[in-house]
Amino acid sequence: MGENIRFGGRFVIEDALPSATVTPEDFNEEQKMMADAARQFVEGEIFPLDEQIEGLDYELTVKLMRQAGELGLLGADVPEAYGGLGLDKVSTTLLSETLARASSFALSVGAHTGIGTLPIVFFGTAAQKRKYLPKLATGELIAAYCLTEPASGSDALGAKTTAKLSPDGSHYILNGSKLYITNAGFADVFIVYAKVDGEAFSAFIVEKGMPGFSLGPEEHKMGIKGSSTRPLFFEDVAVPVENVLGEIGQGHKIAFNILNIGRFKLGAGCLGGSKETIELASKYANTRKQFGRAISSYPLIGAKLADMNIRTYVLESMVYRTAGWIDAMLSAEGAGADAPDAGMRAAKAISEYALECSINKVFASETLDFVADEGVQIHGGYGYIKEYKVERIYRDSRINRIFEGTNEINRMLIPGTLLKKAMKGELPLLEKAQSLQAELLQPMPVPPFDEPLSREVYRVSQGKKAFLAVGGLAVQKLGLKLDQEQEVLCSLSDIMIQLFAAESALLRTQKLAQSGADAVNAIQMTEVFVQEALEKIESIAKVALAALAKGDALQMQLSVLKKLMRGPLLDTIAAKRDIAARVINGEQYIV
Repeated sequence: MGENIRFGGRFVIEDALPSATVTPEDFNEEQKMMADAARQFVEGEIFPLDEQIEGLDYELTVKLMRQAGELGLLGADVPEAYGGLGLDKVSTTLLSETLARASSFALSVGAHTGIGTLPIVFFGTAAQKRKYLPKLATGELIAAYCLTEPASGSDALGAKTTAKLSPDGSHYILNGSKLYITNAGFADVFIVYAKVDGEAFSAFIVEKGMPGFSLGPEEHKMGIKGSSTRPLFFEDVAVPVENVLGEIGQGHKIAFNILNIGRFKLGAGCLGGSKETIELASKYANTRKQFGRAISSYPLIGAKLADMNIRTYVLESMVYRTAGWIDAMLSAEGAGADAPDAGMRAAKAISEYALECSINKVFASETLDFVADEGVQIHGGYGYIKEYKVERIYRDSRINRIFEGTNEINRMLIPGTLLKKAMKGELPLLEKAQSLQAELLQPMPVPPFDEPLSREVYRVSQGKKAFLAVGGLAVQKLGLKLDQEQEVLCSLSDIMIQLFAAESALLRTQKLAQSGADAVNAIQMTEVFVQEALEKIESIAKVALAALAKGDALQMQLSVLKKLMRGPLLDTIAAKRDIAARVINGEQYIV
């Protein structure tokens, strides 16, 4: 890969090939076996102890995490040289999805294996890796990630915790506090961010038991009650200089790269939760009778199950498409090589898809919220009772829109990152927007749709043009002030999210159909989602255009948008009835 070639964000200006897209249908036997091992562990070890875990039993959680470590479930992202499995990102994504059924325990594991361990994997020195990674991979040590403070959440660089080098140069003295730290109650190793001399944002490896380091009480949370969430306090905590992670003043590189991974892994967890909810809701709908028949036989219940299944299919397509891209970039960067800077190269490769990680995070968290909400609705009054797991899924899901950067912050990052890449010359975004202007002046007849999914291919392509038209106008009108117009930025972000979602499902379905497999359900789900996504894009674009133009100029822009959004309508009611019938019959998520 050439030094100046970059790929993140390319989906808005380029079409992709189905054959180059990684999908769940590509899982190999080793990946499936790993997922089966995780599933058996959850069903055999976690489910029987679910009530105790939800009661926040530290000792039990740690014991189970060590059992997971013995099975290799904690070392998937740790290089083999340090006692881990060194798996590819598709495999680790599948693990995150599979473990999601373990509810709070899955969060404890995710915080440990992801944001807790990966900073050392990517940025640790050889000595730090030798010291910590083998024990983190087995669960002998549990990790926590400590960024948020009472006065700094989304504004991570506004942290007040300080670090000052001791007079003899052997230690950094930490003072301050952290808030909402997952795994705090039983963690042994803490990745802590502080400002050296109040200015240089840096990362440190802090160990439990260091004098001056203490914990506050457990937070009483709405959901994820079986996970530990406590504040941390640092009063003249002496941290050895060899525990500095990365370079002094470069902590932001660690924090933001780790957040990228956290966002992506959160998407995989939400996918697992969505699948579980569909299974619970469809089984309940088949057993619950009203007016003498199962409620699954009523079209409005079926429509809910269809929508839940469609959005989950789209999310699954997005998650594994992104995982495949990250694996390809890791390979191109040589990040898998046994070299001192392999971790840094891995972080660089992953950061290339920071934009897509944010898209996955937003779409996934909002999909699970939607699916959980509909799951409760299908259960009716029973869905409000703790005896039914869907009640917990509903409560647990709400944190995902706040975790790893709020969805509002991520929405701001998506178009902002795209424009930065364009300004750096890494993406010919503005050139594409300018060339579109000449195309829009020409007749744009709607082509015949005589091949399966040809309508969807056309409509996604037109959606990209709509994004370029609105985005180009926004840059032209607002220039450098665009980052201050949050509503317009959010509109651009939501268009990008819908485009990435629609195209991901389309590419997967094309690949599935080309393989000769039964793709009837996938085709119908893709047809429905693309139509509804384009309707959303048109509505969002109108809001943005009204903020960017007035009078005749606005009418001209609206006429261009109308031209781009043309396409024959699908009977989505009939399609959803077909999809619902398959979900109801299978009593689970159906591709």
